[in-house]
Amino acid sequence: MKQHVRFCTAKDGVRLAYAVHGSGPPLVRVATWLSHLELDWESPVWRHWLKQLGDRHTVVRYDERGCGLSDTNIGDPSVDVWVGDLETVIDAAGLDRFALLGVSQAAAIAVAYAARHPDRVSRMVLYGGYARGRRFRGEDSEEEAIVAAIRAGWTAPNPAFRRMFSMLFLPNGTPEQMAWYEDLLWRSTTAEAAAALYRARGGLNVCDLAPHVRARTLVMHARDDRVVPVQEGRLLATLIPEAHFVLLDSANHILLEHEPAWDVFLSEIEAFLGTDTRPGLPIAVAGLSARELEVLRLVSEGLTNQSIADRMCLSVRTVERHLTNIYAKLQVSGKAGRAAAAALSVRRDEPPRFSSR
Repeated sequence: MKQHVRFCTAKDGVRLAYAVHGSGPPLVRVATWLSHLELDWESPVWRHWLKQLGDRHTVVRYDERGCGLSDTNIGDPSVDVWVGDLETVIDAAGLDRFALLGVSQAAAIAVAYAARHPDRVSRMVLYGGYARGRRFRGEDSEEEAIVAAIRAGWTAPNPAFRRMFSMLFLPNGTPEQMAWYEDLLWRSTTAEAAAALYRARGGLNVCDLAPHVRARTLVMHARDDRVVPVQEGRLLATLIPEAHFVLLDSANHILLEHEPAWDVFLSEIEAFLGTDTRPGLPIAVAGLSARELEVLRLVSEGLTNQSIADRMCLSVRTVERHLTNIYAKLQVSGKAGRAAAAALSVRRDEPPRFSSR
């Protein structure tokens, strides 16, 4: 599965890297602490998230400021800044209406965005999240201990200090998974940025915004989560009107591929989002993006531009722009392009290859 990495600029000039992969209805994953758009694909901790969500959705995700492929400058992070970055990425990706996925700390940012943009968010899935940061739930001493560990051993040859993070986030992980996670930490950002971002997360509080969310919301939480106590997940579900809460039998803050809780997590998301699980076209035909391939598939079903826009939660103008790009890549006119799309739909398991000359 191939992803397409692009860049956009936040309101304060910070460059943000975002990626698009998969096919299907749009799903925007809000940035979590310490991600890397490229390295996550190699990770035994994250790649199953990317692959399996991308099998059913066009996934848009991004590295937050200070991490991964985004600028190292973090400025003064806050709810407003993080929501602004999310707004920038969504606009750059050309999305009008979409589902939101908020994992861990990103859940609070997803809540704030959904409360401020009720017309943009169709549904929202939150996992391992919270409405109030550590300093609002009496965990100040734990925060200081984590920050001290970051400063003491973020890039040290001895992984002992970083092992604390893998034991918290992946207590049931294999040695390979824990070692990968420990390496990903320092490869994603600097110790200075990691400490600043961690402290900023501790001051998050969206308790006053959560009751204003209008999108249907699914909240899931691991029963024995060591990073975010399960009662914080329950509180989050209580604050959001009519949110549905699912308790998962796991101790891992990041769900791992072969644990039963991961299968439950995927099943709940599919049922909640009403995902279309029909097999689609491959991710790269004539250099088409995941979004362009989805438009092409719907064209092959005989849908009008308006119907495609409704199905994909886009504007008609955005659909027209995608079609213009598709026809240019296929080197055909509009009418011929629709005929080519119909031909592609005949055998989706062995689609013809088009020249991109």
